[in-house]
Amino acid sequence: MRHIVDARGTAVSLPDRVGRVVSLVPSLTEWLVVAGVGERLVGVTDWCVEPAGALDGLARVRGTKNPDLAAVRGLEPDLVVANAEENRKLDVQRLEAGGLAVFVTMPTTVAGAVAELRDLAAAVGDLPGAAALDADLVAAVADAYRRRPARRVRYACAVWRDPWMWLGRRAYAADLLALAGGEPVLDDPATRYPKLELETVAGLAPELVLLPSEPYQFGTADAGELAGRFGGARVELVDGRALTWYGPRIPAALAAYRELLEEAA
Repeated sequence: MRHIVDARGTAVSLPDRVGRVVSLVPSLTEWLVVAGVGERLVGVTDWCVEPAGALDGLARVRGTKNPDLAAVRGLEPDLVVANAEENRKLDVQRLEAGGLAVFVTMPTTVAGAVAELRDLAAAVGDLPGAAALDADLVAAVADAYRRRPARRVRYACAVWRDPWMWLGRRAYAADLLALAGGEPVLDDPATRYPKLELETVAGLAPELVLLPSEPYQFGTADAGELAGRFGGARVELVDGRALTWYGPRIPAALAAYRELLEEAA
């Protein structure tokens, strides 16, 4: 038996070899597959869709916010992978009360995400692609720090509507945008995702308004509505997975958002 400390500071007790893994986090499912978990991944959520085709035939345990805990237990995993934002604390507690080992991530920065993935690799073990993937991510973050521009673009990024919710400064996605050259107009220390009406955010005069494809799937109608409400601000529909899925997507996400922000500057 060994112990690996997760993002909660909890020492997760694991067998010497983890043979069965259930992932409750779509981005971490993708990372596990790319890192080489292979047939040891035995269960995923309904929202786990990447890498395309690689998850066919795996047991599905419902959603991230309403996992079928009985189904998870029935898969007899050595390790359940969860995230403090994607998954409910109560579900994690219930799985642990049932004797399952749960490794929880909760990165708020890109560098922190890379470090947590390294810890997760140690927890899972026997991941042939993990070291090379870690090297790519470390290099991408270092390059982003070197290339951070002096001229930063003031942006607002919506994450939901009805009610309107926005990306604050203390979330992973905000740190990714900061590395790419962005500066949020919102800085509410009380919450990472403040609820503010359009008029309030427009009054902060962002140069760029981002509308991601998830968790709320913003579309052209939303972009047209905001273009008329935000004066001269540029309104862009963007890839939500690049913004919030930490793992193999980090290098391309940093490059894509850096290009977008440079165009808006």
